[in-house]
Amino acid sequence: MIARLSTSLQSLACASLAVLMSSCGLLNPRPPAKAQPLLYEWQDDGGPGEISVKIDLSEQIAIYERGGRAIGWSFVSSGKEGHSTSPGDYAIMEKMDLKESNRYGWLSDAAGKVTNGDATPKTPVPPGEFYHAAPMHYWMRITCYGVGLHAGEIPRPGEAASHGCIRLPREFAPILYSATKVGTPVKVVPGKTLHRPKPPVTA
Repeated sequence: MIARLSTSLQSLACASLAVLMSSCGLLNPRPPAKAQPLLYEWQDDGGPGEISVKIDLSEQIAIYERGGRAIGWSFVSSGKEGHSTSPGDYAIMEKMDLKESNRYGWLSDAAGKVTNGDATPKTPVPPGEFYHAAPMHYWMRITCYGVGLHAGEIPRPGEAASHGCIRLPREFAPILYSATKVGTPVKVVPGKTLHRPKPPVTA
């Protein structure tokens, strides 16, 4: 009788442990969350010299320097085919916390569902739908014809995806915006000439 009771208690304990392990995910572990790619690094030393920006269109990265010293890098997303960003030597001409595009936007219905994600002000707007100009947060203009750096999506790091502007990672854009000024040089190069700076060695 005692042996049977002991066996029953052992069975109950094992069953309870199995349920507990299952509920904790030990028996059926969930797949690990996909790691997010590193989109930028920023280590501004605040020392002498001015900020400068260099953008490599083939690599879709930007290198940031202060007085010739590398202080950071980020992925960017420049103009895709048909809207390519032109190489050249530029400077920031205008800064705005928020600018609305006068060229691109999207259409949505009354419920807010996007019906056309690649619209322009000339796109016919069906009855019951609305046109929204694309917001460009932390806008830094570099050309008189509407190209600038601003916060945006980097859907596939290393690939161009914009309509001609240079998108910056959303979390990084306000950091760069606060460090630059009107007149900050921006050099855009076509070839593979830039490399991510190595982090400084710490003791």
